[in-house]
Parts: sequence; C-alpha cells; structure tokens
Amino acid sequence: MSVRIAPSILASDFARLADEVAKVERGGADLVHVDVMDGHFVPNITIGPPVVKALKRVTTLPLDVHLMISDPDRYLEAFVEAGAAIVTVHVEACKHLHRTLTRIRQLGAKAGVSLNPATPVEVVKDLAGEFDLLLIMSVNPGFGGQHFITHSLEKIRQARSLVTAAGVAADVEVDGGVDTTNAAALVESGATILVAGVSVFGTPDPAEATRRLRAAAGAR
Repeated sequence: MSVRIAPSILASDFARLADEVAKVERGGADLVHVDVMDGHFVPNITIGPPVVKALKRVTTLPLDVHLMISDPDRYLEAFVEAGAAIVTVHVEACKHLHRTLTRIRQLGAKAGVSLNPATPVEVVKDLAGEFDLLLIMSVNPGFGGQHFITHSLEKIRQARSLVTAAGVAADVEVDGGVDTTNAAALVESGATILVAGVSVFGTPDPAEATRRLRAAAGAR
C-alpha cells in the first residue's frame, strides 16, 4: 500500500515558515498538514486563512488543512479560497456533518472528517462515500509532541475496513505521535497518510527526517 507523508507545521519554526516548508519539500513530503485551532474546540490557538494563503504562495504541495475549531461551517469558504486542497472537520464539532462535507466538495476541495480518540469509527459509517479522507487522531488534539495512543492501531484497522467495505477510495490519515518507530505498523494497519510534526520539524534536518519516516513506513 502506498503512503503519503504530511509534515505538520504545528511543530515548525513559524518565524521561518517558508524555509521550513521548503526543507520538507526537499525531503519528498507529499502534503503540508496545517493545524487550525481556535482555543475553544481545543485548548490552543494557532493560525487562520491568512497563513494558509501565505503558504500557498511558497509551496506547490497540497495544503491539508485540519480544522480543530468550533462551528467550522463559518470558515470553510475562507480556507478553500486561501488555498486548502483538503479541509478536514471534526465529527464532534459539526451539527450536520453530511451538509458540511458536501459544502467542502462544492467549494472545490477534498472533504475530510476527523475522529477524536474517544469517538468510535462507527459514527461515520453512514457517511462513507461522502468524505475523501478519514483522519484518526492518535492523541488528544490541541498540542504537538504527545505520545501515540496505542489502541489507535485498532481504530485505524476499523477505519480501513469501513472504507474498504464501502468500496470508496478515501484515504485513512493518522495524526499524533507518528514517528519512525510506529510508521510501519500504522501503514500495516491501513493508514495511507502519516502526519508528523515533532518527529520531522523537531529534528536538526527536517528533510532527512521526512525521508527517514518514508523509509520506516516502507512507502512506495
């Protein structure tokens, strides 16, 4: 199974963001993962559409925008207009998830749905086919550098089974505590996109860290 690497800028040096993204591009990253937090849905505040727009100007990599915010529907258009190729929302934050996913696609982006560690995969069973990406959070969202929650491997397997049974081509993405020690197990469990923050940007050489993560995952 092929896998894509999506370094998360949450762990990067924001004062040198263009340079940081260029480093992972040189390392062969496939996507740039952008964590958007509002200090309400999660206990942290990060960035908004202006930074996404700035990133779009300095990279050709698709921007994988993960909205960890309350009432994401208010901001879908702004993030897509800013350059998001993928917009992922949390099932826990959406009152009408089907409507939200439909709107993301109507705006021209791929639609993703994310599940917190305590949220079972079954909650999105009836929406298979309505999303392009199913993101399994393997830490509690809000801060980088947390330890991988081990039972997330079973949850990734469940997500892959759900997508396969539905006969759709959705990616299964995993975010939280991803590094070279667990990359292979994540891919074996069914993940097709690995989000990595500290294990890439927290190293002296993010380009080499990106290459090592791909090699550890056995990526083709």
